[in-house]
Amino acid sequence: MIIYGVALLAVCTLAGVIVGDFLGVLLGVKSNVGGVGIAMILLICARLYMHRHGGMSKECEFGVGFWGAMYIPVVVAMAAQQNVVTALHGGPAALLAAVGAVLVCGLTIALISRSHRGEPLPALNADPATQTQVVPAGGR
Repeated sequence: MIIYGVALLAVCTLAGVIVGDFLGVLLGVKSNVGGVGIAMILLICARLYMHRHGGMSKECEFGVGFWGAMYIPVVVAMAAQQNVVTALHGGPAALLAAVGAVLVCGLTIALISRSHRGEPLPALNADPATQTQVVPAGGR
């Protein structure tokens, strides 16, 4: 059911917010530090784990896919609630946390892309049945 995908997202979001609040306390910043990003990384890891071990049904993927499409508006709404100015006045901890989060995300993306061993996608103008290029009439 689609609700399982939404439930998976809710669990990851809750865990991300808790870890982000804990990081804020640990760094001495009175703000959530990277909770949304942590939640999305948890969601990616959980989806990959479930997909590899057969726990991700098609309906569950629809729920995760729906919220994946809603990612940008959700992030904008959650970021609007955070007081960035106060966090920056808290000292260099907020800047270090931001740089650290970017580095961790970049390394995670690199790790995921290097571990993917699937076939490359066909060209946009390729015929999937024959894997040959289709040239439009009157075009190049």
